[in-house]
Amino acid sequence: MEKADSSRRASKNQPNPLPVLAILAKDVGELALKEKRMFSPILKRWHPLAAGVAVATLHVCYGNEIKQFIAGITELTPDAVQVLRAAEKLEKDLVQIAVEDSVDSDDGGKAIIREMPPFEAEAAIANLVKMWIKTRVDRLKEWVDRNLQQEVWIPIENEGYAPSAVEVLRIFDETLDAYFQLPIPMHPAVLPDLIAGLDRCLQYYITKAKSGCGARNTFIPTLPGLTRCTIGSKFQGFGKKKEKSPIPPKRNSQVGTVNGDNAFGVQQLCVRINTLQRIRGELEVLEKRIITHLRNSESAHVEDFSNGLEKKFELSPPACVEGIQQLCETVAYKIVFHDLSNVLWDDLYVGELSSSRIDPFIEELEKNLLIISNTVHERVRTRIITDIMRASFDGFLLVLLAGGPARAFSRQHSQIIEDDFKALKDLFWANGDGLPSELIDKFSTTVRSVLPLFRADTESLIERFRRATLETYGSSARSKLPLPPTTGQWSPTEPNTILRVLCSRNDEAASKFLKKTFNLPKKL
Repeated sequence: MEKADSSRRASKNQPNPLPVLAILAKDVGELALKEKRMFSPILKRWHPLAAGVAVATLHVCYGNEIKQFIAGITELTPDAVQVLRAAEKLEKDLVQIAVEDSVDSDDGGKAIIREMPPFEAEAAIANLVKMWIKTRVDRLKEWVDRNLQQEVWIPIENEGYAPSAVEVLRIFDETLDAYFQLPIPMHPAVLPDLIAGLDRCLQYYITKAKSGCGARNTFIPTLPGLTRCTIGSKFQGFGKKKEKSPIPPKRNSQVGTVNGDNAFGVQQLCVRINTLQRIRGELEVLEKRIITHLRNSESAHVEDFSNGLEKKFELSPPACVEGIQQLCETVAYKIVFHDLSNVLWDDLYVGELSSSRIDPFIEELEKNLLIISNTVHERVRTRIITDIMRASFDGFLLVLLAGGPARAFSRQHSQIIEDDFKALKDLFWANGDGLPSELIDKFSTTVRSVLPLFRADTESLIERFRRATLETYGSSARSKLPLPPTTGQWSPTEPNTILRVLCSRNDEAASKFLKKTFNLPKKL
């Protein structure tokens, strides 16, 4: 201890004086080597494991001090790391001397080693690092909460994504830099804990970024009850006021506002999409940066690079993909069923078809597509436009099959309907500059398969309906045809789909069949 005091006084005169226990560890190590070199060879005459006994005694003495020190540590500091690393080195040196001294003993020195309970210095450092990681991650999560409350999803100029994402990624960089600057001997060992913490934090940001935006079903309207057409003259008598046909009820939009601005408008939703896409791309950059940090770390070994999975973010990338998918679908169905409901759900084919065709819907949809194309990230552009196409096809088919008593079709209208659908497809084809024709064909399959039903005569539709119902319900449907439930799985062989075409068929035969078979009303 006198030597340690002398070393401590000398250390105080240095620019970065060593902590006392670090000095003591160094001095104990030197004392052990001196013991082994000078005294143990002589003492072996009386004890075969003289050096082992000596270092075991020194180990116990220093162990008492270091364990008290470890018990009092509350945070990771340079002094604490210095002491613990010095203790770890001392322990390795003492154990090595004991093993070498016991090489010829019957048990290979196991008895001596049992008298040297581990300092657990490395475990103490690891625990301190984990505490450091937890503090950083908790602080980052608080920051995410605070900034997302203020986020209005207005993009950074010329960038297209949210400022909060830039800050999150910047703090991630700073946290990684700070971690690899820690004076610890186990960067690779504890790194998975840090990555897992950052991963959870980023997943939390992604979840918050997409929350409250709605989904596909948020915007699809409630389907009206089944009715049959009113058969009669299309012309009103002179002096009579034309009654407006009832419009199917629309589902209320589940969107909100933040600070008086619509944080869930189409452009804001596109900013959210761009933000998740930016995060998705930056995660790959972060993973490469982590590998670079590891290569520059003195504590890294070749085997630390063999298992790349531990250096990867596992939760955030799929959360980004899922979030982008959900938001793209939300944008698509919001545009079609909410923003353009007046020209689709309220007006398309209401009353006289020749004056209520699809042109107004296509014009408004084209404006929205232009905004989307100029706003959303290029890597997501095809996906979101495809979703808008799918939503518009769904909307078109929903008007035909679930448009309510405001709409009535005859066989002669089938050509108008087919021409309108072709015009809708052409919007997305854009003379070859839009979506691939294979993609358009894929998503238009259902509509194309159903449209021939509107061209079929009423008698064949009734027969087709009977046959499809019998195939679905079996012999129990022979005596009385059951009313098929609405599944939403539209198909020319599905009973409910065929029934809905009959409901909108503007002729006497269809009306009589529906009245006799199901007693359907003419009005809701």
